[in-house]
Amino acid sequence: MTQVPIEQALQVAIAHHQAGRLTEAESIYRQILSVRPDHAEALNLLGAIAGQRGRVDSAIELIRQAIAAAPDNPIYRFHLGTHLQSQGRLDEAITGYQRALSLRADYPEALINLGNVWRTKRQFDQAIACYQRALEFRPDYADACNNLGNAWKDKGRLDLAIASYQRAIALQPQFAQAYTNLGNAWYDLGQLDRAIDFHQRALAINSRMVETHVNLGNAWRDKNQLDKAIACHQKALALSPDCADAHHNLGVVLQEKGQIDQSIACYQRALAIKPDLVEAHSNLGNAWKDQGQLDHAIACFERALALDPQYVVACDNLLTTLQYHPRSDARSLFDANQNWSRQYAQPLQRFQQPHGNGRDPERRLRIGYVSADFCDNVCALYILPLLHHHDRGKFDVACYAQVAFPDSFTKRMRDCVPHWRSIMGLSDAQAASLVREDQIDILIDLKLHTAQNRLLVFAHKPAPIQVTWLGYPGTTGMDSIDYRLTDPCLDPPGLDDAFYSERSIRLPDTFWCYDPLSGEPDVNALPCQQNEFVTFGCLNNFCKINIDVLGLWGRVLSAVPGSRLLLLAPQGSARQPLLDRLAADGIDSSRIECVARQPRPEYLHTYHRIDIALDTFPYNGHTTSLDSFWMGVPVITLAGKTAVGRAGVSQLTNLGLTELIAHTPEQYVQKTVDLATDRPRLAGLRAELRHRMQTSPLMDAARFARSIENAYRTMWRTWCAS
Repeated sequence: MTQVPIEQALQVAIAHHQAGRLTEAESIYRQILSVRPDHAEALNLLGAIAGQRGRVDSAIELIRQAIAAAPDNPIYRFHLGTHLQSQGRLDEAITGYQRALSLRADYPEALINLGNVWRTKRQFDQAIACYQRALEFRPDYADACNNLGNAWKDKGRLDLAIASYQRAIALQPQFAQAYTNLGNAWYDLGQLDRAIDFHQRALAINSRMVETHVNLGNAWRDKNQLDKAIACHQKALALSPDCADAHHNLGVVLQEKGQIDQSIACYQRALAIKPDLVEAHSNLGNAWKDQGQLDHAIACFERALALDPQYVVACDNLLTTLQYHPRSDARSLFDANQNWSRQYAQPLQRFQQPHGNGRDPERRLRIGYVSADFCDNVCALYILPLLHHHDRGKFDVACYAQVAFPDSFTKRMRDCVPHWRSIMGLSDAQAASLVREDQIDILIDLKLHTAQNRLLVFAHKPAPIQVTWLGYPGTTGMDSIDYRLTDPCLDPPGLDDAFYSERSIRLPDTFWCYDPLSGEPDVNALPCQQNEFVTFGCLNNFCKINIDVLGLWGRVLSAVPGSRLLLLAPQGSARQPLLDRLAADGIDSSRIECVARQPRPEYLHTYHRIDIALDTFPYNGHTTSLDSFWMGVPVITLAGKTAVGRAGVSQLTNLGLTELIAHTPEQYVQKTVDLATDRPRLAGLRAELRHRMQTSPLMDAARFARSIENAYRTMWRTWCAS
């Protein structure tokens, strides 16, 4: 075969190759190589066919032979990089792309792929530099704009990401992926309507984009349009039945609808398809927690962390779940929180800087609150009265809101403070910089390890004094948070002080200042006067109900003939184990009624059916008990061994009702039985409890605000003197 026939044969082979006739093309390439074993292009193209057929190792070997034959060809180096990248051999791929670029600097495709590798390695600055350089050589390269947007989004610069996606769309108006990426960026900023619009535009261009159906479903979910969300995820699954993300996100929506059994099935299906989907392991853990299956939940969180030790969300979920577990004690909780701090917070201490805040102990202080709960959330019952009653002459208040979807409660809180900062879409470092620029003197976390916390902002120590309060009376485990607010009943002096990383500041009266935010509904007459039987009730989160709790409740029901028990419990299989446990104590299931989670007005009306509320342990009711008192329903509590288990002690002490506090299981049963059989006493409590609430420290917002402000001032004076 002469030189001319070889080149003619090569063109014929390339035509077959481009037409998808790989067998014919491969045969001709091999014929060429039988004559010219060092024919670089035939080796390269034969490698391309091997790659197309999934024989990547063979592809790499053939392309290496092509490079040996033509070492100065940048295209071969580029192709080698792509195959190495496909195998996850990222460092070798980087070398291949860099060698291609050393041979041809104006090689936008190599720059794009190199940027993609850097992005996979989470080296976002290097990725951005590659994409920007590609655009210098080819300003109309829409793919480069889109990928640049992805890197800016990864880096937390959503403003620059949006600009890049918009530029990509301007260059290529039918660029469906850029539309959906733009929708994702708006979603991250909490702009749901814009997110939905751009996802729908993407689907108008290409209706078969599975990822976009999933993303659109997520946006509808967050607008509380759950049926639309389900329809989107089902469309995704119709297109791709083995899409793990669609199964997972469908599970999230079903969980929000209270369909926990179906939700668990979706998570399990997602994990059968993709066993390393850490988000599914974590959310499956949350679903098991909702079912009251705490051991299953903990195992799921631990599995997620084994797969990805840096997945802080799973670790936060684990820490909050441990608070509910009967085996937890102050020491074990402290150890778990300190482990969290070592893993996630302490590595960020290198970014901490000295503070230049003026050390005048009596000057007006700049206070900052950080939370995702500046919205329709139970925490609004406590945040609003405090914000409303701050002394603006002495305290300049700012709120740093991790609120994706503001609502009417957000507006009410925003109207209470002079400074409002959204930190949605900001990285921890960016949010910390914002706090530092605002020269905040005291920064207060309102979440601890509950969902959507921003504790890693505090790890940067942007304010000289940092405090935690409200999420629950526990510890963050963090050295960079100086104080925790509590009260003398939650934390009797000297009892557990060694098990908090923060210094405990005990407010004079109460950890909580409650405002029901509505006078409705009114307290009704005692239900047992009409029913002729006593109804016990517990509307706490179902995960607080455990075997020990059910054992005491069974004893109470046995001791009060004809009594009933009304519980908040998820629909489905979660209810049968509690019925079985009570049946073991001789309690017929006809005496037990379960209700599902309800909107707040309907939930409060449920108290009209309850005579006496039974507290849970080791995690007492917090907001639920305050709601119960507000509705005239007394709560019998068992004092616990941790702060979350002494909430009932604190609240009943502030109400002057310490006789409802039990210190042993036997007392819990006896006090409940005594109250259930004393109808005049029970009726009197029903009539007076709301007034007791209104006149107690639990609802004295001005007094509470002064107490917290005094605590802030003491912290500040201590820092100024240090």
